[in-house]
Amino acid sequence: MQGRVPEDLAVVVDARGVITVWSDGARRLLGYEPDEIVGRGATRLLAADLPGITRRHVADGQRWASEVALRHRDGDRVVVRLRGTPMLDADRRRLWLVTGTALAHTARRAGHGALPLWDLTLAQLPVPVAVYDREARLVAANEIMTQVMGRSEEEMKGLTLWEIEPRPPFDEYDRLQREVLRTGEMIFHEEHGQAPGDTGPHAWSMFMSPLKDETGAVQGMSATVFDTTEQYWARRRLAVLKDAGLRIGSTLDVTRTAEELAEVAVSGFADFVTVDLLESVALGDEPEPVPLDAPVTVRRTAQRSVLEGCPESVVASGDATLYPVGTLPVRTLVAGRGSRLRPGDPGLREWIRPSRAESVARHMVHSVMMVPLRARGVTLGLVHFLRHRTPESFSEDDLLLAEEIVARAAVSVDNARRYTRERRTALALQRSLLPDRPPDLVAMQVAYRYLPAGSGADVGGDWFDVIPLSGTRVALVVGDVVGHGIQASATMGRLRTAVRTLADVDLAPDELLTQLDDLVIRIDREEGPEARGRAAETSGQVGATCLYAVYDPVSRRCTMARAGHPPPALVTPDGTVRFLDLPAGPPLGLGGLPFEAVEVRLEENSLLALYTDGLINAADHDMEAGLALLREALGNPAGELEETCEQVLRTVLTGRPADDIVLMLARTAALDAGKVRTWQLPPDPAAVAGARKMAGEQLAAWGLAEAEFTTELIVSELVTNALRYGGAPIELRLIRDSALICEVSDGSSTAPHLRRARVFDEGGRGLLLVAQLSERWGSRQTPTGKTIWAEQPLPTEPSF
Repeated sequence: MQGRVPEDLAVVVDARGVITVWSDGARRLLGYEPDEIVGRGATRLLAADLPGITRRHVADGQRWASEVALRHRDGDRVVVRLRGTPMLDADRRRLWLVTGTALAHTARRAGHGALPLWDLTLAQLPVPVAVYDREARLVAANEIMTQVMGRSEEEMKGLTLWEIEPRPPFDEYDRLQREVLRTGEMIFHEEHGQAPGDTGPHAWSMFMSPLKDETGAVQGMSATVFDTTEQYWARRRLAVLKDAGLRIGSTLDVTRTAEELAEVAVSGFADFVTVDLLESVALGDEPEPVPLDAPVTVRRTAQRSVLEGCPESVVASGDATLYPVGTLPVRTLVAGRGSRLRPGDPGLREWIRPSRAESVARHMVHSVMMVPLRARGVTLGLVHFLRHRTPESFSEDDLLLAEEIVARAAVSVDNARRYTRERRTALALQRSLLPDRPPDLVAMQVAYRYLPAGSGADVGGDWFDVIPLSGTRVALVVGDVVGHGIQASATMGRLRTAVRTLADVDLAPDELLTQLDDLVIRIDREEGPEARGRAAETSGQVGATCLYAVYDPVSRRCTMARAGHPPPALVTPDGTVRFLDLPAGPPLGLGGLPFEAVEVRLEENSLLALYTDGLINAADHDMEAGLALLREALGNPAGELEETCEQVLRTVLTGRPADDIVLMLARTAALDAGKVRTWQLPPDPAAVAGARKMAGEQLAAWGLAEAEFTTELIVSELVTNALRYGGAPIELRLIRDSALICEVSDGSSTAPHLRRARVFDEGGRGLLLVAQLSERWGSRQTPTGKTIWAEQPLPTEPSF
């Protein structure tokens, strides 16, 4: 027909979809030779699926026409207008005559000169690029990639990565490539190591991307590699800085802070690190200036290595060592600036010779940095950084990093040093204010333990005391000042002194706590936050808790009062443990609230346990659980009080105490009735002679005839004063203990006063005479009045 466009192809397809005839036009259009295509399925030529309407016409045996995308032999996409005409062969089987006209040919590299430009681009890209086929075998690689791999393109073509380089990490690269070919998804991978063509390790960022045709089928893959060594080390340095901020200075301990610095550096960028602190700093004292013309003594406070046991070190941790005059470490300390060095540098060569030279050679140390520890303008020590396993030498950026983390550590070291000094001072102050050893007492046997808080907290204000009183009585006191540090220790010392003074006056426990409460209020008013300024003191107002008990071995009665303090525990001779139900009372320092005393009669050999709240309060349990543990420990006491103290601490303490701990155990005794004699006296002047006579007879019965004269004079004066200035009831009591005690009680609460009588005065010499004759004397208030007592030493046995 005139004007008809000639057909570009003609193909015959049987009912099974197999090509039986392939025309020369089809060969020219799609590039397949007849022997390559005849006998094969026609669907392999399709670059896209047939439209649905066309499929229906084919199935019904009807004529059809459609635009179809076909695949050229070289992979190009060819759009053809196809027409299908049904036919029958000699056996009446259906055939299809398919003819078509090309509409468009989409080449993979369209445009004149595109292929050469594309190849030149790949070849000259400034990053390594390689292309692999569907079997992960190398098709092409640019020049940069061949340099990285250390092989030419011809040597690597047709090989997989594992065949090219059969060693890690190329086995992992090969696995990742096959995963890309299988899934059709790009993979990003980072690696730090040494490539075959490199002289040192690099950091690489790899993009493994699938190569797909127009249909989306994976035909191969490409690998593009970027050298990210600088970014890698920058990230490493940032990670080290972050790690240093999180790990260095976690405690207020000088040694642990130095260890944290060494651990961070070794895990980040160095192979061996040592931290040498000036001897004064290691001891917690003020650092001394570093002299240039004198040797410097330092202590190896910490050292860490990538090798187990720090075999590079020639100085053991904790040992002192000397930096000789004028050596590189001394010059670095004086200059206050860090430096990068190599073993061949003259100054370093002089320093390592002779003792360190062998270690440097054996471990192949090739790069060194020395950085002084400085904080607040003061030099504290020197840090050495060494590399022997890391191939790269320290860079200028590494020096900046080292100076940064050392500066951070120096502040923490200085804080720890200041804390250590303050804590040592507070602890020394506190220990100086506490009893050295239990006193010898007739009334009871006492043992105690004082444990300062762990190294993570300041010394607190816990205190205790055992105070002998008149009449063989004894006072026990346990207290706890709010807060920590020197201020709390100083307040504790003032309160302890006040308690001793008030105890000498022989105040009842509730009255003593009232007086102590007034003192705490006055201290807070004069020295609390309001007086010092809130900025200087953040611990809150001055306050304390206290328990005060007085035990009389004659009556076996114990009078107790507490001010917000934990209740004492009582262990009876049969092993029963109970916590005494005492009125809690307000803590000291609140003011205006009363304290209440309770009297308890104790059996002989009873055990009293007094303690501070640090014993029963812990991070892993509350006070109730702590009291239960204390009850358990006291329920099976050891034979000796010292052993019982240790047993209680082992049972109750489950870890390092967070607060100071005081534990005081007191086993009560009863004074033998044969050592005490009491008389009730009538309010009659004639009773004085009778009192002298009864006292003399009792001393004779005790075998103390040598003390009769003095004792009769004391009895005469005290009974006379009671008759003259006191009133009924009047009582005389003699106690024979380690000393001879004479007590006269009357019904008046007026305290006696010692005065010096004039020459012509007829009275006023009684108490002066008593003071001259006795070793010590005093008075105390009683529920019915007062008691005046005088104490004499017992005459010593003659020695022959």
